[in-house]
Amino acid sequence: MQSPVNWALLGLVIERPSYAYELAQRFDRVYEGALSLSSTSHVYTALGTLQYRDLVEEVAGTRRGRQPRPRYRATTRGVSEYRDWLVGQFRDNRRRQRLFVLQLGSLTHDPDAALEMVARFEEACLEEAAKTPIGPPGGTSAEKDTNLVGRLLAEDSRLAVGARLAWVQYARRELVALTNSRRARA
Repeated sequence: MQSPVNWALLGLVIERPSYAYELAQRFDRVYEGALSLSSTSHVYTALGTLQYRDLVEEVAGTRRGRQPRPRYRATTRGVSEYRDWLVGQFRDNRRRQRLFVLQLGSLTHDPDAALEMVARFEEACLEEAAKTPIGPPGGTSAEKDTNLVGRLLAEDSRLAVGARLAWVQYARRELVALTNSRRARA
């Protein structure tokens, strides 16, 4: 299954069994700005796919009433595959970062062009850093539990941007050294 929307919906069902419309509302709240649904009907299609793959199941007895709203819960297989998918996300992210550096390498024949790309990458990092929340303030134990995901996101962003900016400094030094070396030989 390739759809990040389907995986995100599975995560929401793992968090709490839900019916489709409720999932659409939670999805918009949780993934705002990171992932979006094409429409609420996308949730119904995704649930069908998840159910076909035995990743979710309908909760028995939830189709009662004039307007039945079946609730869905994750299966044991769904939880297991979701965990595996999360680990795969880390590997994919690392692969994309590696690919960026390898593709930047195609510009090393023109260090000035490579330096320009490094500067643009740095600018993007600084823009991301400006959007990164410092993290929710401390509070009661209950408030800290509620804000855990926010704190984890803020710390992930802070560390990732810091690492990227450190790499920018390193790449800039290396490209300047390459330029100086080529000039000295010329």
